[in-house]
Amino acid sequence: MKRYVVAVIPGDGIGPEQTEATLKVLEAVSEVYGLDMELRMVEAGDTALKKFGTPLPQETLDTILDADACLKGPVGESAADVIVRLRIALDLYANVRPVKSYPRLPALRPDIDLVVVRENTEGLYKGFEFNVDGDLAVALRVITRRGSERIARYAFEAARRRRRKVTCVHKANVMRVTCGLFAEVCREVSKQYPDVEYEERYVDACAANIVRKPHEFDVILTTNMFGDILSDEAAQAAGSLGLAPAGNIGERYAIFEPVHGAAFDIAGRGIANPISMILASAMMLDWLGTRHSDRRMVEACKAVEGAVSRVLGEGRVLTPDVGGSSGTMEVALEVGRLIHEREDAG
Repeated sequence: MKRYVVAVIPGDGIGPEQTEATLKVLEAVSEVYGLDMELRMVEAGDTALKKFGTPLPQETLDTILDADACLKGPVGESAADVIVRLRIALDLYANVRPVKSYPRLPALRPDIDLVVVRENTEGLYKGFEFNVDGDLAVALRVITRRGSERIARYAFEAARRRRRKVTCVHKANVMRVTCGLFAEVCREVSKQYPDVEYEERYVDACAANIVRKPHEFDVILTTNMFGDILSDEAAQAAGSLGLAPAGNIGERYAIFEPVHGAAFDIAGRGIANPISMILASAMMLDWLGTRHSDRRMVEACKAVEGAVSRVLGEGRVLTPDVGGSSGTMEVALEVGRLIHEREDAG
């Protein structure tokens, strides 16, 4: 039996509360499926900055490098110095954000089920910004053939495991060189996947269609900033940005996290919704299981997702943001109870 080492970053704001709740769920699913996970707690973010003088201490980075995966809570004002730095340092080129509508949530439609596959290390978020003088600021948008090709392949492989449709999103009619290269490479890659339907849309038209007919999307393939914006829009269309997980995935390393921020206004009150981080942990289980051909990890992922769907569908144990009156830990314990119940029923 393989032991999986997981670096855990509680983060800031509601992050520690979400982390504590998520670890309860991982404890439950580990008991049911016999998983062996060693959790190594490390610090990063605003709290780390105050404590160590840096938001990403070397010890934290070393622990992540030594781990099989990383589970990260939301970070506050120092987010760019944590997750953006980690994405580039660990070459986490694919940002994967699944979006689906769940029971009882105010989704635009009940049949939304898509995933945004976003290039994660290039584009405007590369951080090449300059002040030329007091009146002129410039940012460089970096798009490479290599970066475009590997994210396109990731998207097509993901589509093969889903409904076999990829929508490439760009703005090549205006940004003819950068988006032009991205679109050109995506077309080239699409020819190697004749079994996957391929289409292209301009980013503004895609944004409109996420509102008009989100159920028609399967895998959205796009550049860094466009993907950041579209994935938040899609998550809200499905009912709540507060439930959305994300994976930052590379060839060797991966970091899983909630999409939303640290929500300092409700921190410490015990009412934060833990589902986004619980679902992020489910993504982690699936990634580890697929990577290591470990069926138990993949089944554990399905159990967590199924329990979350039941909690939302039954509507008895929900946090205030989704119409309930329960606390953070109550939701986690209910998810854990349903995971055990699934075992008993099986």
